[in-house]
Amino acid sequence: MANQRRSGALLGYANILVRNLVYLLYTPLLLHYLGQNDYGVFQMVNSVVMSLSILSAGFSFAYIRFYSRREAKNDTTGIRQLNTVYLITYVCVACLAMLTGLILMANTDRIFSQGLTSAERSLAAALILILTINIAFSFLNTPFDAFIAAHEQFIFQQSRQMFTTLAQPFLAWILLECGLGAQGVAFSQILITVLLLGLNVRFACSKLRMSFDLHRFDRALFKSIFVFSFWIFLNQITDLVNNQVPNFLLGMLASSSTVAVFSVAMQVRTVFVSMSLAMSNVFVPLINRIVASSDDSDRLTKLMTRVGRYQMILFCFVFGGFVIIGRYFIHLWAGDQNADAYWLALMMILPVGVDLVQNTGIEIQRARNRQKTRSAILVTTATLDVVISIVLIPRLGYWATAIGYVVGMVLGYGILMNLYYHFSMKLDMRYFWAKQVSTLVLTVILTSVFVVLTHFSPVSSLSSFIVWGALYSVAFTVSAWYAVLSVDERNSIKNKLHLLRR
Repeated sequence: MANQRRSGALLGYANILVRNLVYLLYTPLLLHYLGQNDYGVFQMVNSVVMSLSILSAGFSFAYIRFYSRREAKNDTTGIRQLNTVYLITYVCVACLAMLTGLILMANTDRIFSQGLTSAERSLAAALILILTINIAFSFLNTPFDAFIAAHEQFIFQQSRQMFTTLAQPFLAWILLECGLGAQGVAFSQILITVLLLGLNVRFACSKLRMSFDLHRFDRALFKSIFVFSFWIFLNQITDLVNNQVPNFLLGMLASSSTVAVFSVAMQVRTVFVSMSLAMSNVFVPLINRIVASSDDSDRLTKLMTRVGRYQMILFCFVFGGFVIIGRYFIHLWAGDQNADAYWLALMMILPVGVDLVQNTGIEIQRARNRQKTRSAILVTTATLDVVISIVLIPRLGYWATAIGYVVGMVLGYGILMNLYYHFSMKLDMRYFWAKQVSTLVLTVILTSVFVVLTHFSPVSSLSSFIVWGALYSVAFTVSAWYAVLSVDERNSIKNKLHLLRR
């Protein structure tokens, strides 16, 4: 399992690298084939349909917790009943998603009459239907994906993810070449999701021996999962507000072009989120086992801090690099019409960094079934985010959604959640942040130096972009190795690299 976690984390970061390289080509490709407005419509509809993910009501995050408790008792019958509850539940959720999508499609003209033209509304209706079918298949994937994750089969998961990351844009390009436009891009997502479902079912049922008891639906178990998942469901609403609602509001109250600019910034922000999750996700089963066996707060604090230090170093490295060469990157990647995405991304990425280096704390809360307060805090800040956005969008456009997001993140994740971790969860946040100071100081100094240097020699060509990026990378890596990492951490990294070479 340790090898699975180590390899899974490394493959996770390889996935991030591949995904980002794909984005370098995919986003300009979509902008070229679809144009600024159709691209904005596609991103807006994608956000609207992805909002249907809340229909799962947090069930997907509860599986490992309930599985771990049955596995600890070697309760194979209980695991089979758990699988049955999840399969039947997600079949029902997939049907509900289809019904909701059809209702949205029928009311497209009414919903987007202010922000979209007649042609754009027709395109939106077609995309809603296609992408709703896609998310319905995604729901069917959930029980099998959760079972694979509970068995810590991270190598399979990450390898499969890399394949789909490469396959979907390639398939979309073929369909775009055939003249199918945004509908072709959406249809490519369905094909990949169906393929992914087939791979998951085959691996879970054939190799891991996943089984079901379809003659019996355990209502008591369903009720326990529902009660536990309700608070996670509220967290999902918060994530929905942060990730999907801004595009929806911009589509309603502004225009498709503003959605396009904001979507570019959100894609940059998503890169930072995925970097953090790639490391923390592989520790979910371990955290659940610790909580189930001893619930040792000191051990959990040290695990959270150890993972957080590596997440902080990686976050600061990429954030500092984006500050220095990000403006020219946006110019190359998305064009000057999306230049404001640089400042939007900077605004949103900086406050989210606090949450990204602490997301193992989220898993500790879930394992302890202590997510109620977090849910209440984040729903409150998400509501504030929406109110700010609605009030300011008519005057400020996409800047309004960025302001609402920053206010919610600083108040919720930055201040209130750290107080909750420390005083209620008994996780020593003074210890946690004391271990992050050296990384923060190094980042501020190094980034400031390079900002000054690039002021005299601007990043204004591809060659200067590469040179400044390389110089910054070398300077940060060497400085972090000697000034931030401890001797034990350096030795641990050397040992892992040695094992990889073997």
